[in-house]
Amino acid sequence: MDELHEKKRRLEEYLRNLLSVAVAFSSGVDSTFLLKVAHDVLGDHVIAVTASAKSFPAREQREAEDFCADAGIRQIVVDADVMSIPGFRDNPPDRCYLCKKEIFTRLIGAAADAGFPTVAEGSNKDDESDYRPGMRAIAELRVRSPLRELGFTKEDIRELSREAGLPTWRKQSFACLATRFVYGEPITEEKLVMVDRAEQYLLDRGFHNVRVRLHGDIARIEINRAEFAQIIEPETVSELNGQFRKIGFRYVTLDLGGYEQGSMNRPILGRE
Repeated sequence: MDELHEKKRRLEEYLRNLLSVAVAFSSGVDSTFLLKVAHDVLGDHVIAVTASAKSFPAREQREAEDFCADAGIRQIVVDADVMSIPGFRDNPPDRCYLCKKEIFTRLIGAAADAGFPTVAEGSNKDDESDYRPGMRAIAELRVRSPLRELGFTKEDIRELSREAGLPTWRKQSFACLATRFVYGEPITEEKLVMVDRAEQYLLDRGFHNVRVRLHGDIARIEINRAEFAQIIEPETVSELNGQFRKIGFRYVTLDLGGYEQGSMNRPILGRE
């Protein structure tokens, strides 16, 4: 813990030297921790800027607004019409770059209008091991990434979040709903809603790390292997299959490999 506390001290010093900052806030594990520390250090010289987009789960928007209201942090919500971004619907391998560039351009503009010239986001050191074309957009736009720069891992952030009493310390990792599509499969608003509803159903049933990957009209469910026994109970199987078919999926499958963050990137990373 001494090493973790030293990391946190360096983060506090980093943020204090910024004098003021707008934190790109999604209500995920990383951005919640970053916003909390920034607010503790800088008080009213911190704002949260949150993108509202069809590619983000509706629950994340609500949780972001609730957290800021409870903590007394000023929040600016920016509408981001990701479906109008040229190329986004086609879902190319650099889709995340196209999306991040548009969204962060809007967040930076809103922050500047509010008097906050510096924007920071919550990526961490572990993100460097995955395929993350969005990081290129963040670098091009000169957005700060304090957690990644200071070497914070996801485990570090969860442990310090637990110590700080943040409700997100054991929350599943956040990722936009477009990551559930196979590259090259067109993204539609209807299918984004299907994925959001399906994942919310699983979360409401008590499952934790969940992904519903979309392959045409097939739903490929990823959950923790420890929860397999729960999901294959006959009553659960029947209810789940019926619910997913109502949502719009023709076939419902369980990935026996279990939950894997970024599993759609396997071909790009040569992990097939």
